[in-house]
Parts: sequence; structure tokens; C-alpha cells
Amino acid sequence: MTRPPRSIPGVILAGGLATRLGGGDKTLLPLGEGTILGHVIARLRPQVGRIALNANGDPARFAAYPLPVIADSVAGFPGPLGGILAAMDWAAGQGAQSVVTVAGDTPFLPPDLVARLAAGLGRPACPVIAATANGWHPTFGLWPVDLRDDLRAALAGGARRVRLWARDYGARQAMFDGGPHDPFFNINTADDLALARKMCGPGVDR
Repeated sequence: MTRPPRSIPGVILAGGLATRLGGGDKTLLPLGEGTILGHVIARLRPQVGRIALNANGDPARFAAYPLPVIADSVAGFPGPLGGILAAMDWAAGQGAQSVVTVAGDTPFLPPDLVARLAAGLGRPACPVIAATANGWHPTFGLWPVDLRDDLRAALAGGARRVRLWARDYGARQAMFDGGPHDPFFNINTADDLALARKMCGPGVDR
């Protein structure tokens, strides 16, 4: 029996180096009345069970947010695939069959993201990745935890592209409407941050 979407755990991927924003943790930059991370948490929290944050380095910098912080288990900044593996391992430890990942720099993610990803889950379970008319958004996915050892081996072999790895396991798309504002708009530059500040109304945080 398929588990209700609300019981699926979620992991926010915040392991990027933010080089185009001067380095550091862009998820902690101010947005509205809170931070980028606060907006992501507020969007994701009603959709999932437990939430964790995937980030490397000192977890104390996220102490304002009552979330477990899980680091990559693969050295050398393996990118989003490393974060997805960390999410799978953490979710497996929670007894979950699958886990949802979202990007930590995307404050307007869809409020029905998890339900629609879960609706695309096949039998046998396969990855389900969000997509719009503009293409795939591979950091937004539903990942069966049974694939974690395969992913670990793929990373050891040099795999780094989420979509290429997921394609080998029959990945499906969950289509979303871009609407007047792309729900997968992510903040990479100072101009993106300025636009996000214009787009958001009264802010929310944790």
C-alpha cells in the first residue's frame, strides 16, 4: 500500500558553495521577514513528515532551525547526487521507504509538490522528478531508499548528474505549471535575490 504523502520525510539540499553570491550559506540570506531557508521550510513542512537539512561543515550555523543536519557521506563536494544519497541514508534510518529532496535556494516551491511526486510513483518504485515546460528540475525528486547502495556505487564511479543517474532507474516526470512565477525559481545571483525579494509578500521563517 502506498504511504500517504504526508508521512514521507523531506530533505532540504543546502550543500552548494554559493560562489556567485560571494560564498557562504545563501540559504541564510534575508528574504522577506526571514531567510531563504525559512521560506523553504515553511513551504515544505506541511507536505512531509520529518525534515532534515543536508549541509556540510559546522552544523551550528543552522542552530536557529530545529532540524537535524546531515552531511554528505562522499568526500569532495559530489553535488546534488551526494545530497540525495545522504537523504536516502537518513530516511532509511527513519524506517521510510522513500524521501523527497528539494533545493534550499528555491523559496517558492509548489505547495502540492510532494503529493504530485508521490502520485507518479510506479511499481516497482522508481525516482520521480519534478518538471515544467522548461525542463526537468532534478533536485526536486522522490527517491526510493532501496536505491541508495546503487547510488553510492555510482558516486564512487564518478557519477555526478542527477538526471543521468535517475534515468537508468526508470525515472518518471511529475509535471508542474510554471504559472506567472516559476515555482522552481532558484536564487543564484544578487539579481536573483533582488527579484525574489520583490516576488515575496510578508515573509515567514521557521
